[in-house]
Amino acid sequence: MSKGGIMKIKQQFAAALFASTSLIVSGAALAASAAVQIDADDIGGVVSGAKGPEAGVWVIAETKETPTQFVRIVVTDDQGRYVIPDLPKAKYKVWARGYGLLDTAPQEGAPGKTLNFSAKVATPKEAAEIYPANYWLSLIKMPEKNEFPGTGPSGNGINPGFGQQQDWLTHFKEQCHYCHQLGTKATRDVGGMTNHVEAWDQRIQKSREPGDIVVGPHGKAFSGTMVNNMTRFGKQRGLNMFADWTMSIEKGALPPAPPRPAGKERNLVLSIYDFAGGHFIHDEATSDKRDPTVNANGPVYGVDSLMAYLAVLDPVSMKTEEIPVPGLTTNGAQLKDTLSVHNPMLDQKGRVWMTMLGGEGLAMDACGDDKNGSAYAKYYPNPAKTTRRITLYDPKTKKIDVIPTCYSTHHINFGYDKDNTLYFSGDTNVLGWINTKTYDDTKDPIKSEGWCPFVIDTNGDGKIDPDRANWNQPQGINVVAGDPKKDTRISGFPYGMNISPKDNSIWYAKHSPAIPSGLVRLEKGSNPPFTCKTEYYEPPKLPDGSYAAYNARGVDMDSKGIAWVAFGSGQWGKFDRTKCKVTNGPTALGQQCPEGWTFTNTPGPQITGQTIGSADWHYLTWVDLHDTLGLGKDVPILPGSNSDSMIAMMPNGEQLVLRVPYPMGFYPRGLDGRIDDTKTGWKGKGVWANYGEVPLWHQEEGEGSYVKMVKFQVRPDPLAH
Repeated sequence: MSKGGIMKIKQQFAAALFASTSLIVSGAALAASAAVQIDADDIGGVVSGAKGPEAGVWVIAETKETPTQFVRIVVTDDQGRYVIPDLPKAKYKVWARGYGLLDTAPQEGAPGKTLNFSAKVATPKEAAEIYPANYWLSLIKMPEKNEFPGTGPSGNGINPGFGQQQDWLTHFKEQCHYCHQLGTKATRDVGGMTNHVEAWDQRIQKSREPGDIVVGPHGKAFSGTMVNNMTRFGKQRGLNMFADWTMSIEKGALPPAPPRPAGKERNLVLSIYDFAGGHFIHDEATSDKRDPTVNANGPVYGVDSLMAYLAVLDPVSMKTEEIPVPGLTTNGAQLKDTLSVHNPMLDQKGRVWMTMLGGEGLAMDACGDDKNGSAYAKYYPNPAKTTRRITLYDPKTKKIDVIPTCYSTHHINFGYDKDNTLYFSGDTNVLGWINTKTYDDTKDPIKSEGWCPFVIDTNGDGKIDPDRANWNQPQGINVVAGDPKKDTRISGFPYGMNISPKDNSIWYAKHSPAIPSGLVRLEKGSNPPFTCKTEYYEPPKLPDGSYAAYNARGVDMDSKGIAWVAFGSGQWGKFDRTKCKVTNGPTALGQQCPEGWTFTNTPGPQITGQTIGSADWHYLTWVDLHDTLGLGKDVPILPGSNSDSMIAMMPNGEQLVLRVPYPMGFYPRGLDGRIDDTKTGWKGKGVWANYGEVPLWHQEEGEGSYVKMVKFQVRPDPLAH
């Protein structure tokens, strides 16, 4: 037989083998789809690839026929089956996305339909296009440990103020991630420029014009911040680092592949709603953390901290609105160019309390002297040049009250007391609070408010000296040892904060200095301010002078009184105070309780050269006290702000990555849980978070993207409906 004849027989055999294999795969898919049970408001089916069913793949249904754009996403089970449950009546674009695969061709679907998908294998480069930002960021190279301390422009180009590699990493992660992810398509692509150093130099100088709906009048300020942060590295050394990163990607460098969802991660149901009318939203509030049935089926709120709007989403009607927040001195008018509304929280009545940054108008004399008989002003005056304030929105009356305070505010949480005391972070010198019962009864902010300085019982007598002239004083934000016979006041920015349901103690993540950062615990006692006492705990210092973790940002407490801490280094911190041998006395300045700490790296790769932590970054921390997510009570959750995810720590130490695969760019800051119906199991509850990236155009949809509110639900199995 000729060579041509032999070749023809081989081709015919291969075609027959391919056809039979395709029939087997197709038959398996049909059999599996027949086993997928759906209701009239579900879409279900099977995702298959060249080798059979594709497990751990997301199936995405998106519609614009609802009052606001809506997306629901589920994950396939180990047989490639999926059920997208309880869809609003509409036409949907439906497709599948999975690691190692190309996105499938979209199909038009509607509730009650069965849709099967055939997925094609992606090349490594194609597959990496949908990897989360932290995987791409892992390719960037930090200066080596032996290059520190920096020797400046005439030496290695590193800022001499950076004494160790952790200083560089902290500045890199905190200052660059604060507004957006790093590793997204928008940040790893320099737009075709051949000189990557020049591209990065130009990039950080670009700004949006005043009046932009996303950043308002702040475009030039953000650009200035980026330039200043690059300069702090040692500008040329910093530009070279970013340029080397994007150049290596342009030449073909690829990150490691993330794992597909497995186990309980496949039980996830995501519901995603556009809202806020194009405004940037910092974070959200849905219910009272102490009682997540408050505001059941009600609105979900978010705050535009750049232009002072309260954004509202009704997840039932899917209607949205934006409410302008007024200033203290404007007779109800909005100062959208200067006001900054930062963090919302719901009380037991469903009202929305909001912190406000900065000050406005003339200062209140009552904060700095005791002419009105204020014990707080006498014990520790806390004056300011302008009046600090908070706001209160009542959804029943649609009215917003602006309330002056004697302390700066940033994040807020309610205590577990009969007066529904609301506590604030954000003042570098004091813990501030408002007794909301007293305020409701009197409408008098001075009678309702109190504050305590952060003073440690370092003389060990069990109390704080009432005469502030006798305290050791801090050196700026640094905790320093002083006279061991005196108590010691500490200072620094208290960022994230929460209240222990076990003993009503107040806990802060002391954010500055970022290395090492630490935890502040404060108890008010029976007669504040005189009975207030502070404790302070840092991550342990290691033999080489670095720390076991750094850049503490958020803290929350479980029902047992365990503190769970978000570290920007890419780590969980678990702190058990009951293990501490020392809580006061002359050594209680931060390093006295290494035995109380446990640290765990969060999932994902490390940045090249990083030795602890991960390439992820975590904004705050939240503990699911009431099982609003579906993973159990007391489960702590970190926002994976650089990994499109929420990360849950299970009691056995397993970390679940609950990924938002579309649109890429999910940047959560805070989160909140709510129970809408106690009788319907997983369907009646969920945890909410929003896309909190400042440059919304960095999201996968690009220019014109809206902020999205995301509801996370975990069902009993991947096919539950």
